[in-house]
Amino acid sequence: MSAAPAYSEDKGGSAGPGEAEYGHDPASGGIFSSDYKRHDDLKEMLDTNKDSLKLEAMKRIVAMIARGKNASDLFPAVVKNVACKNIEVKKLVYVYLVRYAEEQQDLALLSISTFQRGLKDPNQLIRASALRVLSSIRVPIIVPIMMLAIKEAASDMSPYVRKTAAHAIPKLYSLDSDQKDQLIEVIEKLLADKTTLVAGSVVMAFEEVCPERIDLIHKNYRKLCNLLIDVEEWGQVVIISMLTRYARTQFLSPTQNESLLEENPEKAFYGSEDDEAKGPGSEEAAAAALPTRKPYVMDPDHRLLLRNTKPLLQSRSAAVVMAVAQLYFHLAPKAEVGVIAKALVRLLRSHSEVQYVVLQNVATMSIKRRGMFEPYLKSFYIRSTDPTQIKILKLEVLTNLANETNIPTVLREFQTYIRSMDKDFVAATIQAIGRCATNIGRVRDTCLNGLVQLLSNRDELVVAESVVVIKKLLQMQPAQHGEIIKHLAKLTDNIQVPMARASILWLIGEYCEHVPRIAPDVLRKMAKSFTAEEDIVKLQVINLAAKLYLTNSKQTKLLTQYVLSLAKYDQNYDIRDRARFTRQLIVPSEQGGALSRHAKKLFLAPKPAPVLESSFKDRDHFQLGSLSHLLNAKATGYQELPDWPEEAPDPSVRNVEVPEWTKCSNREKRKEKEKPFYSDSEGESGPTESADSDPESESESDSKSSSESGSGESSSESDNEDQDEDEEKGRSSESEQSEEEGEKKKMKKRKKVPEGQREGSSSDEGSDSSSSSSESEMTSDTEEEQVEPASWRKKTPPSGKSAPAPKEISLLDLEDFTPPSVQPVSPPMVVSTSLAADLEGLTLTDSPLVPSAANFQLCTQTRQFYVSIQPPVGELMAPVFMSENEFKKEQGKLTGMNEITEKLTLPDASRSDHVVVQKVTATANLGRVPCGTSDEYRFAGRTLTSGSLVLLTLDARPTGAAQLTVNSEKMVIGTMLVKDVVQALTQ
Repeated sequence: MSAAPAYSEDKGGSAGPGEAEYGHDPASGGIFSSDYKRHDDLKEMLDTNKDSLKLEAMKRIVAMIARGKNASDLFPAVVKNVACKNIEVKKLVYVYLVRYAEEQQDLALLSISTFQRGLKDPNQLIRASALRVLSSIRVPIIVPIMMLAIKEAASDMSPYVRKTAAHAIPKLYSLDSDQKDQLIEVIEKLLADKTTLVAGSVVMAFEEVCPERIDLIHKNYRKLCNLLIDVEEWGQVVIISMLTRYARTQFLSPTQNESLLEENPEKAFYGSEDDEAKGPGSEEAAAAALPTRKPYVMDPDHRLLLRNTKPLLQSRSAAVVMAVAQLYFHLAPKAEVGVIAKALVRLLRSHSEVQYVVLQNVATMSIKRRGMFEPYLKSFYIRSTDPTQIKILKLEVLTNLANETNIPTVLREFQTYIRSMDKDFVAATIQAIGRCATNIGRVRDTCLNGLVQLLSNRDELVVAESVVVIKKLLQMQPAQHGEIIKHLAKLTDNIQVPMARASILWLIGEYCEHVPRIAPDVLRKMAKSFTAEEDIVKLQVINLAAKLYLTNSKQTKLLTQYVLSLAKYDQNYDIRDRARFTRQLIVPSEQGGALSRHAKKLFLAPKPAPVLESSFKDRDHFQLGSLSHLLNAKATGYQELPDWPEEAPDPSVRNVEVPEWTKCSNREKRKEKEKPFYSDSEGESGPTESADSDPESESESDSKSSSESGSGESSSESDNEDQDEDEEKGRSSESEQSEEEGEKKKMKKRKKVPEGQREGSSSDEGSDSSSSSSESEMTSDTEEEQVEPASWRKKTPPSGKSAPAPKEISLLDLEDFTPPSVQPVSPPMVVSTSLAADLEGLTLTDSPLVPSAANFQLCTQTRQFYVSIQPPVGELMAPVFMSENEFKKEQGKLTGMNEITEKLTLPDASRSDHVVVQKVTATANLGRVPCGTSDEYRFAGRTLTSGSLVLLTLDARPTGAAQLTVNSEKMVIGTMLVKDVVQALTQ
């Protein structure tokens, strides 16, 4: 036997198996040169005691899996390393096992004990990976082990592990549905989780396991609405879809009163002749006959859902935007649905796959809500580079949006499309012209004449499609278009497309009395070529012969018998049966004499004109954005969208009750914590509420996920109760801390701090939550203002002296922009470092400031604080979009003292186009101006107060120092803007 190969830990020494031959780069093609040799080398590397070689082997194996290569034969060698102490190796081993545990179940079962130990690992990633592998082993015998692991993980301190537990629930349910009751208990527990990392995953588990248990959502409805904006994009889509169905079962339809007026809008507006004949008393009688309904008042929770999902229309994810759009379409009042149109039109600039899905939904929406997309008509114009399916869908939308006003523009656009080289698209355009002619009567003749002109087109497919559409249009007014029917009859010698030939024959037979001389001649020609025609044409020849026999038997009797005799021996049994049936019907005989007397009624009965409708007309019964809507067929797992209830269910089921003793204890604890905030000399002012709790008194998860600012109070032992109590405040807009009427009025007048700072999100990395639900806590009559504090400074008057009245500060006029004078605090304030960092930049005074746009009032039970905010100079302007020539013209007017120039040295990281634009626009709210020079950047904006132009030019020369120039008649703003932009670009 050959000795085992020696491996060197020295990076510069001899390489192990595979390293010299294949290299270290997992993406290089060399490692795939020989499957057998590669796998043998990797097995040897995994069997060594060197962690570095094991890590290298696992990297290569994972790279193979990512490239779609089969690495299942390495399972025995990999699974032995599941107990490796190296954390990086263990992570990759778990990644491999998740992929192949279901295929290699027997070998995976041998390592169950190792996976169970992994569930107790100190590293949260290992705990989550162990649970993921365990749930991937599809063996019923380990169901109890999986259930126990899921229950333990649902109580884990790490949100990431709890998220993984939510992912494992559907896997266990699909393996053993008898565990449903226990899994519902876990789902109920995870639904109460207040971290955004878990929310999306547990809602997905709820949808998979128990979507009918709507009672589990009641208590968590408001929390899900408030956390929605901070959940990851995948979770947002899942939650929005679930809340859409929830809202359809718990709230009344916002359009229920409008439906009464829409039953017959023409009569309601203009009246009718019948109504006028009934006399003046008929209107009162009709009004009394209408069902009496109470005036519709939207449920506050319904409004909460609409308000908290609206900001997501600006999401970067097309799936999230589509989810919000379908929610508004199915839940919002008609007056508010229009906000989704702009967001959906924005998605049409995405990839063709996204465009296809969006256009499918827009085509459905535009049938019922045409006015919503009419302002964006030009956004649906077709480009020559669009794929055929995108072209056809845009054509569908344009046809749906066509009306009396824009039909000339739409028809001119269609006329251009007919010249396209894409034949399928041309055929769809001709059908669209026919639909426009059907829906808009005043352009019917125009469309018909245009289609007749297409009959002389060189392309046979264009002519054929035109014939089919003309046939449908002629059915509406056949008596007025005898000449067109004659013209179509002459085309039977040239048109070879079966459908077109069949349409011409049907028209001639149906309206043979308008062409009595031409019809027999057409039948004669078709009898000659009968045996060579397609089946659809043969059937129409038989019909034509029967109709001419009944109306002009002298000229066509022999021709009819000849055609029927040919059809009697046709290979197709449908044609043979049709010929026998027709002969018995039109030719009198002893047996069929009674039936032949009704032959004219059967063959020549008047037929209703066809209605050309959109193929998307009935798709709205599927939930928009779903796979079922896309396929126009019910897909597996699809849940029907419920109908609106007739009576509103009890809204109190969504109230979260807080025990009274908990509230009392919370207030006492807050007062105890508030005492050291002020000195003894301020005892008369009473307690004041602090915006943050002591970081040492909070657990790791609570400090990340629970930050209250609705009333400014926080306590480490009562985070959950405070959050629930604040949710009730957002519902009633009255504070429970005050029982006097005067205090209630004050609480109603003040502006509330966004709830996103009160009930935020937490992640494993400790990222701070953004104000996710600011709109949900604002009253509808007040403006929403988002505050970004930078520093907290408090004015305390010396004992025995009154505080001087503060000077008025206009924060939007930077000509006199000076920081407010601050008096020193005589006794030192006890403020935690986290509190000082969070509230840095605020100025507090005990006396009111003169009202201005950036002044706020913070109220407690006994005191009031007036806050002024110092905004960055870049936020005091709005972007302006102009051409390069306009920029140069305006820049020429702002020279001399209105021009500030600064030289700076750009680091290499700030020389790319994307980085420069990102840093400038992040510093100042300016719009980019096109520039013909690659090394020059231009931006423009206007100040919010005076509307003065602010022009910024950056000359980023490849060599030497760059030059920044700001032109503005507001010199103070220009100087401060130069300073901020230079600082941003040089960092």
